[in-house]
Amino acid sequence: MLLRMSSLFVRTLREDPADAEVASHRLLVRAGYIRRAAPGIYTWLPLGLRVLRKVEAVVREEMEAAGAQEVHFPALLPKEPYEATGRWTEYGPNLFRLRDRKGADLLLAPTHEELFTLLVKDLYSSYKDLPLTLFQIQTKYRDEARPRAGLIRGREFVMKDAYSFDVDDEGLDASYANQRAAYQRVFQRLGLEYVVVAATSGAMGGSRSEEFLNPTQIGEDTFVRSAGGYAANVEAVTTVVPPAVPWDDAPAAHVEDTPDTPTIDSLVAVANARFARPDREWTAADTLKNVVLALVSPTGERELLVVGLPGDREVDLKRLEAAVAPAEVETATEADFARHPELVRGYIGPGVLGANRGVDADGAPLGVRYLLDPRVVPGTRWITGADVPGRHVFDLVAGRDFIAAGQDGAENTVEAAEVRAGDPAPDGSGPLELARGIEIGHIFALGRKYADALGLTVLDRNGKSVVVTMGSYGIGVSRVMAALAEANHDDAGLAWPAQVAPAHVHVVATGKDPAVFAAAESIATTLAGRGTAVLYDDRPKVSPGVKFADAELLGVPLLVVVGRGLADGVVEVRPRRAGQAGTGAEQVPVERAADRVGELVDALLAGSGGSEQA
Repeated sequence: MLLRMSSLFVRTLREDPADAEVASHRLLVRAGYIRRAAPGIYTWLPLGLRVLRKVEAVVREEMEAAGAQEVHFPALLPKEPYEATGRWTEYGPNLFRLRDRKGADLLLAPTHEELFTLLVKDLYSSYKDLPLTLFQIQTKYRDEARPRAGLIRGREFVMKDAYSFDVDDEGLDASYANQRAAYQRVFQRLGLEYVVVAATSGAMGGSRSEEFLNPTQIGEDTFVRSAGGYAANVEAVTTVVPPAVPWDDAPAAHVEDTPDTPTIDSLVAVANARFARPDREWTAADTLKNVVLALVSPTGERELLVVGLPGDREVDLKRLEAAVAPAEVETATEADFARHPELVRGYIGPGVLGANRGVDADGAPLGVRYLLDPRVVPGTRWITGADVPGRHVFDLVAGRDFIAAGQDGAENTVEAAEVRAGDPAPDGSGPLELARGIEIGHIFALGRKYADALGLTVLDRNGKSVVVTMGSYGIGVSRVMAALAEANHDDAGLAWPAQVAPAHVHVVATGKDPAVFAAAESIATTLAGRGTAVLYDDRPKVSPGVKFADAELLGVPLLVVVGRGLADGVVEVRPRRAGQAGTGAEQVPVERAADRVGELVDALLAGSGGSEQA
């Protein structure tokens, strides 16, 4: 394959796009791989499409090697299957909804569990048909409130989704393990570093799930890991609950005047100045902070929630949203407080909240919902609001003076507090470290949620009807391309791994000598004839400086420069980035140039591969 810069549909840019926040976004636009059509929506240009298709090819090959069969569904889907599973409502504003001319409700698919389930239901009815795994590579749509970072979080994106169908849970375990191993092979072949972490299932549902994250500082996901091998998305981390504390000798709770102390810092300062402890100073960890938030259901209903947690911790909204899904979390507004005058900002305590616990005859919550951090165990003593301006309660004992975390069942606890470096791992494997990453894959053991909702059953060996159990496995193909760009660039531009680069070799003819262009043409066509993908900069009136800048920006792994050295019978062969081809720049006799470049390309392709981080 031979691409010529003189006719290639590409325009490189010298300035960064104004809306670009991260390197992959800046460079993919500047190098002419993608072009913004609307916020979170991009047009794929020839070079970008070539990289995308190479990523797809690796994914497709590994899916087929794992026994999955490819299908392709429409993106425009009817409402009814999603209504049957509840996701027409649960997806809320993230779903693109529309109506046809006859008034029928339709959606642009964010994911295809329902359609896969109905397809198998339509065609299969016996255990003899299973196990089965189907996959597709398709464009998906989500109405992201805040699309950002180019391809990393868009409203239209390319995704590979696969689904396994098994008779029993043992079969699901085997299918899940098979897909997990296939994902590891995919990312290793792409040369993309990854970490496998425990995750929450969210709106997808299911008994367990894991994410494949590409570690990078610009990632939207925070994950934790311990030296002992624990790894989880921060949303899936569970708090190590301290033991209950005896309160037999605890003093009675007492209310004190604490004027002008609406913040934790101001409260701690006053407590130490006026109510000093004999054993140590008060700290923020001795205070019980009550944070007022609003839960917004997919149908728009609004419910106030107060989260009680130690004052030295903040509420992590992503962790809280994972715990209350499919509701979204917002900061309480002035109107929310106006509807609940009992909530005295800066001085809220369990007293007024505890008085409003329970539900009415219709099951609606009475007052404000109150959930506690799991650390607020029986016997712990707190300073907290007295529900009166300028007053706080001291020595308020959980379990004695208000219902402690877990005291009336798990429903009064919530995993919403921030996770910190140094917190103990839930499995006892040591302190946690925090890192960030881009989610590039997610696998779910769905179980029977969708099969139950849509009636997918088969007859087992005994002729009994059983509900099929399912797994779901997604790879963000376009997001993987962005992750590869993030991991493979420098200040000058992109530096693609050979296995996904739009071409293997970039031949540059410099100067105006016709002999230079003739030699460059010969090398380029010889390589292309041997099956090497070549990008040839044959532009006759473009300066060498512009050509070199474009070559660095475009990021093809090997550069062949045909120029002044031709007078001495040599051309320069060099990697786009030092060490990328295992060697530096070489002066190669022109008659050996095609052979030497072929050797280097073979070495690059043979040496590709990423790794899993512990």
